[in-house]
Amino acid sequence: MMMNKEFWIAALIRAIRTLAQTAIGTIAAAKVFAEVDWLMVLSASGLAAVLSLLTSIATGLPEAPTPTQPPDEG
Repeated sequence: MMMNKEFWIAALIRAIRTLAQTAIGTIAAAKVFAEVDWLMVLSASGLAAVLSLLTSIATGLPEAPTPTQPPDEG
């Protein structure tokens, strides 16, 4: 696994998507109960983003180039 600029960009994009998905799901679930607990939304979404980054570091990213795979040019 190569932790270069492309890896970190891909990992951050993945973490931001995870954060947004978790926030949307948490807000939607809270709306069912008529009140959004914003602290819970932020903490759950932040934790999901951190876990996404740690998973990317531990397992790598299929969209990030490896030493044997050149970066996409498109």
